[in-house]
Formats: sequence, structure tokens, C-alpha cells
Amino acid sequence: MSRGPLRIGMSARLLHTPPQELGFPGKTLQYLEQSVAHWIMSHGALAFMMPTIGEHLGITRAAISVHDYVAAMDGLVLQGGADVSPSTYDEAPLRPEWAGDRIRDLYEIELLWEFVIQGKPVLGICRGMQLINVACGGTLYQDILEQRPGAHAHRDPVLYDQFHHEIEVEPGSMLSQIYPERPHGRVNSIHHQAVNKLGSDLAIEARSSGDRIVEAIRWLGSGFLFGTQWHPEFHVAGGDLLDGGPIMSSFLAAARAAAEN
Repeated sequence: MSRGPLRIGMSARLLHTPPQELGFPGKTLQYLEQSVAHWIMSHGALAFMMPTIGEHLGITRAAISVHDYVAAMDGLVLQGGADVSPSTYDEAPLRPEWAGDRIRDLYEIELLWEFVIQGKPVLGICRGMQLINVACGGTLYQDILEQRPGAHAHRDPVLYDQFHHEIEVEPGSMLSQIYPERPHGRVNSIHHQAVNKLGSDLAIEARSSGDRIVEAIRWLGSGFLFGTQWHPEFHVAGGDLLDGGPIMSSFLAAARAAAEN
């Protein structure tokens, strides 16, 4: 008997100080960007935002736990958003605006490892890929242009997701199997931070052409733990950019296989 559509959890973006016009003074908002949810849903899976759990919110772990939430899901997508805090990889921010979101880091790292422990796949997008690297003991460039002289810009605030560059897929990588006829591809670029020291048990799957910034990584463990620096949910089939569909299909295939075991 069919168990129904896969249930995919999405880590929440956190807005600690909402703009006054939203009408939530002194409150923290948790939200998702609809493109990611629609990308998941367009492949026949259900998307669920997973809120933070903490005693400061009046929710004790005896009442509900991260383990319980993960047990109800088939996979996890780590959304993009605020910078990973340098304090999470034992550095001080070089500028105040690069301090990141330590609260979100801790929440997402706990989610990530609970999914891995339960044998369920994790897909990281942009910040999500950077978080995977940090969770595995790696570090980040707090700002590419400041810490990697000669690198090209990897974001344009005006063009946003219309700012693109080429990537080179590593031979023998998972990406090379997903895109067997595409050793190169064009992707969006919406980040100013990037992988510096690669985390333990991670492999580089793709780099940006020219400056060799890491663009995709994969865990070498037994489960599916994979991240892209670009936003594949913004890529559509048949366009000039690398189609994001095969990445979601591979992630959901891993979720389906885990659910059937």
C-alpha cells in the first residue's frame, strides 16, 4: 500500500527584529521563501516548515523534541538566508554586518545531524551548503572579495538572482552523474561568503570557473548530505541555467529509498 507523498521539512528563516510595519513588535518571525516550497511541491512532495524548539519559547523538550519532528519527516532542505555566524566556526566577525545568525546556526545544525542520525537526506541551498561545511568542522570566507583577492564578485544586489556565472563540475562527482552531459553549467550567484577550509569527510562537487570558489559539496558518509552554493529552485527546465530539477529528483529518490528501508 502506498504511504502517500514524501514529507519534506524546511528549516525556517528567522527574523529577530521585524519591521514595524509588519505589526509584530518585540516578536521573532519564522518564515520560508515560497520558491523553495513550490520547488519541492512541483516534484510531488509535501513541504513543511520546521519551527525552532527551545525552552525560552515555553516549549520543553520533554513535550516535543527535534527527534520527534525529524521522525515525522522524510528529508530536510536547509534554506538560504542570513550569514552563518563566524562564532559558529570559532572566528570573530571582521565587520559587524557579517555577525550572522548564531541562533539559527545552532537550530539548523541540530536538525541536520538528527536527520543524518535517522538516515534521512539533507539538501542545503546557499547558506544551507555553508552550514553543512561548518557543521562538519569547516570554515567560511566571511567575504569573498575581501579574503580572496582576485576572485570575481558572487552577488549583485540589483540583479539578485539574475546575476549568473559558470561552474565546472568535478569529474566522478555526484553532480557529474546527475548531469552526465554537462561538465560545465551556468548558475545564479547570490552570496558574498563561501567555503574556506573544507569540512571533514566532505568532497567538492563543483567550483566556479576562473576563481575556483567552491560551488557544491557532498558528504562522504553513508547518507545523502549535499549542498549547492547556487539556488537551484530558481532554475527552470529549458533555460540557459543548469536545470534544478535533477537535484531535487535525486534528493527525493534518496528520501524515498530511506522511507522504504
